[in-house]
Formats: sequence, C-alpha cells, structure tokens
Amino acid sequence: MAVPFARRRRCHSLPVGLPRTDQVRALLAVLDEAVTALRFADEAVAACGAPGKVSGQAAERCGRAGSTFHRLQARLGGLPLTEADLVEAQAYAGRLLAYDQWMVRQSLDLAFSLHPGASTEAARLQINGLGRPADDLRRLRDALRQTGSGPVPGS
Repeated sequence: MAVPFARRRRCHSLPVGLPRTDQVRALLAVLDEAVTALRFADEAVAACGAPGKVSGQAAERCGRAGSTFHRLQARLGGLPLTEADLVEAQAYAGRLLAYDQWMVRQSLDLAFSLHPGASTEAARLQINGLGRPADDLRRLRDALRQTGSGPVPGS
C-alpha cells in the first residue's frame, strides 16, 4: 500500500525572541485595546438585559463587540511571546476575552430568543454587563503596566 504523502522531517529552529520590553509593549497594546473595547461591550450587553423591548441597535452593538473580541483574541494569540510569565498572561487574557465574547453572544441569544418565555425573560433581566472577567482583564492590564519589564503578578 502506497503512502500518498510522505512525512518530511522538518527542521524547526527555535524562534529568536524579542527583548522582554518589546514583548511587554506588544502585549500591553492588545490589552489596552481590549480594555477600551470592554466599556462599549459592557454597555451593549447591559442593553440586552434592560427591561422592555431590546432595540436593534443593541443587537448591532453586541455584534460589533463580539467581532472586536474575536479580532483581539486572534491578535493576542499571534503575539510572539517567549517569556514564561508573559505567555501565561497571554493565555489568561485569551480566556478572559473568550468569556467576554461568549457573554456577548449569550446576551444576544437571550434578548432575541426564538423561543421566548418566562424563564428566558427572567434570565435576560439578570444581565447587567460583562461582570468580573472584564474587571479581571482590566486588573491584568494594570498589573502588566505597573510591573513594566518585571514579572507579571497573578496571571
């Protein structure tokens, strides 16, 4: 039996890392943009939980927020970080952004449910923003900014 694709041994050289200060700067740039996006997204999510009929504008704002979080996750994941604490902070920030994106989607699903009912409406009215994970992302960014080129605490 012939093997259609022969596997080649690839020679992977270790990536030459950027200096730590450049890695911190790159991570901070993404986190700064993420923290800026949080306010807009928090307001959009809270609008989905407001009493009464949810506006189409709230849906549009949530859609933009979800797209922004998706783009930020891609940028974050593409950072060439090599320092262990920065890689850990990168992964943690990625999880927090994934939660924010999930929360935006869940808010939309509850606000514009195909099967509205009393329990769906009760759950929707509990939505008041992104919550603690958004605060955690802000704290991570602030800790990284404070430490500069030192180790990142608590990531």
